[in-house]
Formats: sequence, C-alpha cells, structure tokens
Amino acid sequence: MAPADAPVPAAPGDAGEPRRSLTPAESAEYERLRRAASVRHRKLRRAGATVLLVVTLVFAPLAVVAAWVNSTVGDTDRYVQTVAPLAREPAVQNAVTDRLTKRVVDNIDVNALTASLTDVLKKSGAPPRVVDGSGELTGPLRGAITDAVHRVVGRVVTSGVFEEVWVTGNRRAQMALMNVLTGNQKGALRAQGEDVNLDIGVVVDQVKHELEHAGFKKASVIPAPDRTITLFRAEKLDKAQDAMRLLDIVGVWLPVVTLVLAALTVWTAPSHRLMLQVTAIGVGVMMIVLLIALAVARRVYLGSVPPAVLPPDAAAVVYDTLVRFLRDSARTLLVVAVITALAAYLYGPGRVARGVRSLSRRSTTSAGEALGRAGVRTGATGRWLDTHRKWTTGVVIAAGALTLVLWNHPTAAVVALVLCVVLVVLILLAVLASATGPGESAGPGGAHPATS
Repeated sequence: MAPADAPVPAAPGDAGEPRRSLTPAESAEYERLRRAASVRHRKLRRAGATVLLVVTLVFAPLAVVAAWVNSTVGDTDRYVQTVAPLAREPAVQNAVTDRLTKRVVDNIDVNALTASLTDVLKKSGAPPRVVDGSGELTGPLRGAITDAVHRVVGRVVTSGVFEEVWVTGNRRAQMALMNVLTGNQKGALRAQGEDVNLDIGVVVDQVKHELEHAGFKKASVIPAPDRTITLFRAEKLDKAQDAMRLLDIVGVWLPVVTLVLAALTVWTAPSHRLMLQVTAIGVGVMMIVLLIALAVARRVYLGSVPPAVLPPDAAAVVYDTLVRFLRDSARTLLVVAVITALAAYLYGPGRVARGVRSLSRRSTTSAGEALGRAGVRTGATGRWLDTHRKWTTGVVIAAGALTLVLWNHPTAAVVALVLCVVLVVLILLAVLASATGPGESAGPGGAHPATS
C-alpha cells in the first residue's frame, strides 16, 4: 500500500506533473464535508418524499371516487350493470307498486260510486235500511278497489316489464347519471331541484292497460298519475353536483397523477423499500377512511329522505346499489395496499422477514432436491433459473401487476386470485431451480459446484 504522502498519477492535461496526495488532516476534513453533504442530500430527499407522500395520500381517495364517476358515466355497460339490479329489488318494486296504486286509486271517485249505488238501490225499491246502509260502503269499496289495483300493479312491476323498461331506458339514456350530477333534464333519471327522479311513464301505461283487462273499463280515461318516482332527496344537491362535475373532469387524469406521485415518492426517498411500505400503509388507511365516509354518507342520506318520498328499505337499496362499485374499488385497493406493504416488509432486514425467507428457501430447496432424487431433474434449465432467480422473480411479479392493470375493474377476489397464481409460480420456479440433480444444486451465493 502506498504511503499517505505518496504522489498520485498525473491527471490528463497536467503536463505529466504528479499531484500531491491529501494529508491525514485534509483527508479527515474531506470526509467530514462529504458526510455533511450526504446528510444534507438525504434530508432534502426525505423532505421531498414526505411532501409527495402527503399529496399522494390526499389524492388517493379522490382518485378512486373520480375514476368511479368517470367509468360509471362513460361506460354504457358499466352504467347499466350498476342500475339494473334495482329493478329486481323487492323493496324498490314494493315502493313503485304502492306509489302507482295510490295514484290510480286517488283518481277513482269512490264517493261517486257509492252515491250511484245508493241511487240504484232507491230506484229498485230496496228497503230503506239497505239504502241507508249503502252509504257506509265507501270504506270497504275503497279497500276492495285498492287491493284489486295493487294486485294488477304488482303483477306488472314484478313480471319483468318493469325490469325491461328500466334496463332499456337506462341503456338509451347512458348519460342519465351525468344528468343527475350536472342537473340536465334528459333521460329516465333526472334531477329536479333537490329531488332525483326516475321516469316510469311506460310502466304507468302498462298498468292502465292491465287495469282495463281486469275489468276497470274506465282505466283508459283515468288521468295519468305522477309518472316519476323520487329516488333521492338531497338538501345540498347543487353543491354535490358542482363537486361531481369537477371529479368527472379529472376522472381520467387524477388516478394517473396519483400513481405517478406514489412512484415519485418511493423513488425520491433515501430508503425505497421503507417508503414503499409507508406509502402502501398510508393508501390502505385512506381507503379505510373512504369506506367509513361512505358509511357515514349512507346514514346521512337515509336520514334526509322522508318515508313519504321513499321507504327506508328502498332508499337503502338504492344507495347500496349505486355505490357498490365504488365500495368494491376501495376494498380492492385496500387489499392491494396490504399485500404491497407485506411484500415490502418481507424483503427487509427484520427478524421475521429473514425467518420467512429462510424457511421458504429451505422448503423449496428440499422439495427440489427430493424431485432430483426421484429422477425429475431440470439440469441446465434449473441452473439457469437459479442463477437468474432475481430476474425471474421480478418478471413474475411484474406480470401479476400488469394483469391487475389490464383487468377490467378488478375486485378484491381477483387480486387474491392473481396473488395466489403469482405465489404458486414463484414456488414452482424455486423448486425447479433446486431440482438440478445430485451434485448440481446451488452452493453458497448461488454458485454451482460443477461450474464454479
């Protein structure tokens, strides 16, 4: 080793003159300055990563909501898939049946029918007691008419006509939900003031037709009842519409921006693995906050809808149906965040992580050696897999992530399925890498005795 004061080779352009080496004091000062610069650099990176992390966590729930609004409104099949189950819900069917029955019966003059019956009895010479008692038939007659109309309306609403009208109307009115969010008066689903109404005019016409066949000859001249059913009543619908318009505008870009910010957060931090774990945990917490917010919004919504407008059970079904894909998206992202945080931890230096990796390595090695002893040997292929284990692991994980990205609206079950497939493939590759046969298994550091 050269002494501390030995000359160093001349740098290009120094005319061959040797450069003097640093003295011990100068070397110490240089190391101190280098460490200080490194500390300042790490502090700046840590501060920048912290800012990016906060912005990412704020954007995460907004991105989920924005993506839900954009996909629900812009995708016809997605929209129909969202609202179609409402037509099959008994609570909604009962609410529609009761509303139409009341509207129809209210347009029937039962008192006039009773008076006509009384006149007929008088003219036919009925006993005075019978004539006087006919006036008390108003209540029973109204009840009988109500029951008959209710049966006819219920048969129409539950026979498939209502569901067909519902699905067809909503498919033609793809932008119906956008009408609710923007206040436009188009389509079967529309906003009027503080109410969100559904136009069921086709069902009303079918009910009148069925009533005529049931013996109500005057049904055709009954004035058309209210052809809308109120689904929502929100005191601040205008403010919600303003917020949803903004979310719809950024629905395409906000998720992309959030993903880029998350990647920059991990890349900027001095410890990439630790920041990946922190970011995943933070996103998971924000998804829990979003799920709690949806639950709170549900209670607020149910409390704001008067029973006279929509029965509580029907209101609950409407809310749960319309937000179910948003809730599923939050749950899916929560599962992804938990898996990511767990994977980042298992790649770390913790005692549990080292133990899990060691146990996994021993298990796959034992399984591979057992296959080798049984005559199932991978030879050169196994040695290649063992040498390139990091690359193959990365490719398999990347393939799993790409599958989730390309999957159309993945659910938590889909994430679990993809994770299981990825784990099975990784275990299989590890076993194959160890099944090279006797004397060919990987030695320390991944080197093979036969090739070292």
